[in-house]
Amino acid sequence: MSEQPRPPEPKFAVSAAPATETANASEDLRDALDGWASGVTLVTLADERDDVGTTVSAFCPVSLDPPIVMISLIGDSYPAEVLSRPSLPAARFAVTILSSSQKLLAGKFSVAGRPSARLILEDEPHTRGASSGALIPSGGLAALECSVARRIPAGDHMLVISNVESIAYIAESGDPLIRARGRYSARPLG
Repeated sequence: MSEQPRPPEPKFAVSAAPATETANASEDLRDALDGWASGVTLVTLADERDDVGTTVSAFCPVSLDPPIVMISLIGDSYPAEVLSRPSLPAARFAVTILSSSQKLLAGKFSVAGRPSARLILEDEPHTRGASSGALIPSGGLAALECSVARRIPAGDHMLVISNVESIAYIAESGDPLIRARGRYSARPLG
């Protein structure tokens, strides 16, 4: 029986590698995924003190029946902290699927050290979700109100599996806001 040739070692491997290799692998992975185009959402929630919001491009529909979605948040971010509080066993939030006309809004919610969602949205048409209590900007393609079903630590992020409690609105038309190569694109599809 002849021995099969071994495949080449992957450039990025899941293992306990020295820190320098891990840093390089992280940069290589970031560069490799840079061309991946993704829709952009705005996740908003109300905590005990104020309204919180952040742009999220790692959004995924999981199931239609029952309706379940998933978001991925930076693990040490304030939105992840709020959604992880034990005092909020059924934490609620809203996800707005942003339209191509909301590029500026997405940028405001992606800046480090940004003010509260309430201040960012004060000059934008918005409502407060009946189910989530979160601020929901108008003008998106759709807005969902969700409750956290499960939180899963995943590397430097936290996956939030959530039940869709209600659909705040669905736009009749519009193009999605897309993020690729570290930039937002408002190019229409078609």
